[in-house]
Amino acid sequence: MQILAIITAFLALAGAIQQWYGAVVVERFSKQRRIARKSHPPITILKPLCGVEALTEVALESFFLLDYPAYQLVFGVQNADDPVLAVISSLRARYPGQDVALMVNDTGHGQNRKISNLINMIPLAKYDVLVISDADVHVPPYYLDAVIGALEEPGVGVVTTVYTGLPASPHIASELGAAQINYNFLPGALLARQFGRQDCMGVTMAIRASVLAKIGGLQALANNLADDQVLGRLARAAGYNIAIAQVIPATTVPEADFNALFLHELRWARTIRALVPVAYMGTIVQATLLWAVLTVLLSGLAIWSVLLFAGVFGVRVITARRLAASLKLPQEENIWLFLLRDFFSTIIYIASFAGNRVTWRGTSMNADSGRLVSGRKSK
Repeated sequence: MQILAIITAFLALAGAIQQWYGAVVVERFSKQRRIARKSHPPITILKPLCGVEALTEVALESFFLLDYPAYQLVFGVQNADDPVLAVISSLRARYPGQDVALMVNDTGHGQNRKISNLINMIPLAKYDVLVISDADVHVPPYYLDAVIGALEEPGVGVVTTVYTGLPASPHIASELGAAQINYNFLPGALLARQFGRQDCMGVTMAIRASVLAKIGGLQALANNLADDQVLGRLARAAGYNIAIAQVIPATTVPEADFNALFLHELRWARTIRALVPVAYMGTIVQATLLWAVLTVLLSGLAIWSVLLFAGVFGVRVITARRLAASLKLPQEENIWLFLLRDFFSTIIYIASFAGNRVTWRGTSMNADSGRLVSGRKSK
């Protein structure tokens, strides 16, 4: 038991060190200054839509309020009865001067419905610079300025962004989902950059149409679940770098119950495990409080283990406050949620190895190296 206690203590300490360094990296990133751009090429923003969730209108409206000389918004849906069309109609009426195009087309081009939607939308794009962004993304007015600044750096073919989580409700599930993004995913993504990884994230995928054509177009992603990661890999294989823009959007966390959050995070976990299995294995150290609790139990409540738990808990609270300050997030007052978050993350982690099935917008499929291999509807 003492040997097991030492192992769990080591994991707790390793996780605490990672969290501390992650907070430092986020602080450095948030303090970097955006480069003032002299050129502002026109941009087409592609927004594939499907249904309405909490804060959908608020998120979409942020793209009507961008401070950029010339840009086009292209929205796409696959169902003429989609309720999001009413939201788009309302926004167009509210901002009549905005350049907006809408595509309603249910033509399929592969098993990934989002990519099929985007392929249908592409003919409406006016400009060479394309910015693909998910429907639940909230952006500040300088978003496009930051993205184009990164895209114009030498050797860059794709620009992406890290992001924060914005709870759509005060429900604990929504709060836990945002905590995972803000305190684990975001610093982890920036840490991965420190060690040479160049991941592409679907919150923002900016690319020139000429570069997209060179890597096979959107058709090359039509049968991939992790289309963002595959786009990045294709760009890297073609000799391009992936840059992270100096802007941090937010993404809505709409889940209002634990079952919905479980299914959402399980899809993420199994997809990441399929894409980067070695790196995914290492994420278990992020559950620092779980390992600290196990250390206390396995050591028989030894004083050293209790002190370890107190130290690890202190690091977790301090790093969370530092991250919140850097990202301009509300300070987390319910610190007991960190312990609940670690236990929930561990359940997700264990469940991720129990199979390859994921559920995405009502469709059940297999996550296998990011590739969709089944398009059957879940029951």
